Amino acid sequence: MPKKTVLAAAFVAAAALTLSACGSSDDNAKKPVADVSVQPKTKAATVLDQPFTKPDLVLTDTHGKKYDLREQTKGKPTLIYFGYTNCPDVCPLIMSNIAIAKKSLPKADQDKLQVVFVTTDPERDTPSSLGSWLKSQDASFIGLTGDFPAIQAGARQIGIGIDAPKKEKDGTVVSMHGSQVIAFSPKTDKGYLVYSEDTSPDDYTKDLPEIVKGETP
Repeated sequence: MPKKTVLAAAFVAAAALTLSACGSSDDNAKKPVADVSVQPKTKAATVLDQPFTKPDLVLTDTHGKKYDLREQTKGKPTLIYFGYTNCPDVCPLIMSNIAIAKKSLPKADQDKLQVVFVTTDPERDTPSSLGSWLKSQDASFIGLTGDFPAIQAGARQIGIGIDAPKKEKDGTVVSMHGSQVIAFSPKTDKGYLVYSEDTSPDDYTKDLPEIVKGETP
């Protein structure tokens, strides 16, 4: 059965409704995750017939250095995800799934693939803490932090909605953010595939070889 194909503009509109509620508190109590799917899918990826332009983001990497997303991932297969390190469930699961799948690639393809994690909680996700968290997933993953308004604007460019983290009366910090992973082609630098939070390691394992080549799985 064919994968779903949607207009990028339609996805942007729908993404406003696809925010996951990730919570964390001093006692690490977990909050339930709420997610509204963009549309039913028969396979892992949703294919956009009007791909996204890569976000115009210049942020700070885990080494404290300036990182121009467009320039430094130009011509490279790239996965981009917006989340935060204190998320108790969705964010670590998604990054772990990608890390597992990446290991199945030949070494040369592993080196080509860029996995970029942009924090939605820059106040707590400093370059150092972000780097430590990502190292436990995959040391090659790129972590970016910076001013929240810039991050929010960059996410919006690819249909990802995020809200500033809010602290509840009980001390719980809640961050609302879209949980989609966007894959960008090394041939065009356009974001042409969308993966939801329920994408499994096997799904990524199957699709990554094609993504590295800039083809549609």
